[in-house]
Amino acid sequence: MKIVIAPDSFKESLSAMAVAEAIEKGFREIYPDADYIKVPMADGGEGTVQSMVEASGGRYVDQWVQGPLGQPVTARWGMLGDSDTAVIEMAAASGLHHVSPELRNPLNTTSYGTGELIVAALERGVKRIILGIGGSATNDGGAGMMQALGVILRDKQGRSLPRAARRWRRWPLSICPVVTHCCVRYR
Repeated sequence: MKIVIAPDSFKESLSAMAVAEAIEKGFREIYPDADYIKVPMADGGEGTVQSMVEASGGRYVDQWVQGPLGQPVTARWGMLGDSDTAVIEMAAASGLHHVSPELRNPLNTTSYGTGELIVAALERGVKRIILGIGGSATNDGGAGMMQALGVILRDKQGRSLPRAARRWRRWPLSICPVVTHCCVRYR
């Protein structure tokens, strides 16, 4: 018998691979002779880079960036096996694990570090970027990422907006049209 184990991580407790290993250990007690295949999965949050890099034979890149509270953190992103595609997870630079529970407040955090990862990937010449946005410690709507990419966000008086949302007043989206895109094709 062949058993495929394909779990996601358990937030803030176990990686997808650790979950897969625990499941295999339990199953082996009942089916000791089965052939086990572990395929760690991810939903765009923690583990996305690892799953995609390992599946494609890619490589990891470690980068110093600004964490959600402005502190320096090391974040890992991946170059897929085609060497043209980067995979970045917001959780690596702007994730909850970078903020202790007593300091968690989405009005004080930023996605700026995720934008710095995008800049690093672009500087390495990637042609495509896959961005997983799960596991974030911020609700800035990607404003910090845009600022890292050089966008200057201004209020109605023309003043530059800070990186964390706490000091933002009303942010009029009428000055910036929002377009959504879905990459799913229907046949």
